[in-house]
Amino acid sequence: MALSRNRRAFLKKGIVAGAAGTLGAPMIARAESAKTYNWRMTTAWPAGLPYYQTGPGSAESFADKCKKMSGGRLNIKVFAAGELLPAFGGFDACSAGNVEMNHAAAYYWSGKTFAAQYFTTAPFGMEYMGHFSWLYDGGGLELWREVYKPFHLVPFPANCTGVQMTGWFRKPIHSLHDLKGLKMREVGIAAKIYAQLGVAVSSLPGGEIFPALERGVIDAAEWVGPFLDKRLGLQNAAKYYYTTGWHEPSTTGEVTVNETAWNSLPKDLQAVIAQAAAATSIEGIMYLESQNMAALKELRDKYGVKTAPLPAAVIKGLKTATFDLLATYTAKDPLVKKVHDAYYGYKKVHDKWSAIGETEYLTHVQPV
Repeated sequence: MALSRNRRAFLKKGIVAGAAGTLGAPMIARAESAKTYNWRMTTAWPAGLPYYQTGPGSAESFADKCKKMSGGRLNIKVFAAGELLPAFGGFDACSAGNVEMNHAAAYYWSGKTFAAQYFTTAPFGMEYMGHFSWLYDGGGLELWREVYKPFHLVPFPANCTGVQMTGWFRKPIHSLHDLKGLKMREVGIAAKIYAQLGVAVSSLPGGEIFPALERGVIDAAEWVGPFLDKRLGLQNAAKYYYTTGWHEPSTTGEVTVNETAWNSLPKDLQAVIAQAAAATSIEGIMYLESQNMAALKELRDKYGVKTAPLPAAVIKGLKTATFDLLATYTAKDPLVKKVHDAYYGYKKVHDKWSAIGETEYLTHVQPV
């Protein structure tokens, strides 16, 4: 049966439109895959600082992975503290979209939202394995994104130091009384806990710690661990190095991405950022594990540093102060309580496994 002229025209138009639609998706995908993204990332770290700014586990290592894994489509220019913004200016700049990314630690922003503290670490909390298990498989990362959503930021774990040291003291600590009146560099919730016990706390950036300790502006300072502390030269300003690490058992860094910038990326580049952050975390913790062993020996043998755990009575006082303080925050902020309960609830379960999987091995098997 013969088709009318109008019907033939209609069918022809439909076939052409359908073909264009079928071809359109691959064409759009090819255009996205060809696009190059040139981003800026600020950091909270001094230029050249190992592990945090440069070398294994660092902001620069993360950026390099993104470039290589994306085939050059995602190029991130890294700015150390002071090069583009002050050390602690990146959170607000990234939130506002003035830069696409920031590299720091979530507990630096506990003044903006106290719930951020738990994603870096928490006093008397989980060590590295438990913390990352909570983040990646226990709902922690989803909570982190919920906390950062009002700030228009998408966070990722980006490194981990493992357990940190209590810090460097110019005089020995024998009791809680010795903390009163002490001037100490500390950050996050630990700073608030020390303040409750009579310590005058200042949250100095890393690059300012050594000169302040050397000149006696502060009497004590916490930074990271043997390798990075030695690089700052803290052993030349104080000789009492307390090793307990009660305050930061699994200190985890972060990469944050501005939400609008994140949504502008195709899915494969979003995956690149996520996987580069995870890879840098593993790279970093393994690197510090090896470096800390040698550095601690050198601090003791070459520099005469005295290492010891804090006295049990001091630890007991710090623990009481910790959970008293946390109770005040959880009582007045439902989001803090939600994160707190999730974190310590996961810890309670993980501790039972850790006691079998690690503690029993170290206690009963290794000494044999």
